[in-house]
Amino acid sequence: MNATLPTIKLLETPTAPAWLEQALGNLNTILLDHSHCERKAAGVALNLMFRYPSSEKLVRTLTGIAQEELTHFEQVNQWLERRGIALRALAPSPYGAGLKAQIRRHEPERMLDGLLVSALIEARSHERLGLLAQHCPEPELARFYRGLMASEARHYGAYWVLATHYFERSEVESRLTALAVVESELLSTLHPEPRIHS
Repeated sequence: MNATLPTIKLLETPTAPAWLEQALGNLNTILLDHSHCERKAAGVALNLMFRYPSSEKLVRTLTGIAQEELTHFEQVNQWLERRGIALRALAPSPYGAGLKAQIRRHEPERMLDGLLVSALIEARSHERLGLLAQHCPEPELARFYRGLMASEARHYGAYWVLATHYFERSEVESRLTALAVVESELLSTLHPEPRIHS
């Protein structure tokens, strides 16, 4: 099985084939985790809007992203209902907390890091939903994932554009390089529980 797609912009390394094998063997859990991911992504966009209410371009951009993430949240939940999977909490992988720990505490660095961490997460989501779209043995579910890929690409692009709007491009690129290395390291060992980001 060819479990890789062309390298996604922003990401240091592509997803390992072991993740895809794990995900395809646990599609119900992946769908449940995907629901949590969409909800969290909407929350991240809203939190940034609340933190930087006078940043007009950020607020406008993230309003659209938050709305779209909530639409995806509802769509994934419809899949869960069709499959008889109840909404429930899942223990997260170390991925999200590991990236959040990289966000510096003081402004304006905090804003830059928040935007870039969000861009990296969305880029990884785009890559992994693409892998599911390409390899999922259930055609209808594969089509669903394929339909989400474009949105994830727009989202990571939007966070990147916001970062370059508020900060010098050289600073953005330097910080992104450092964060992308951490992001890759967090995924270098496959988490024992199947997750979108594991």
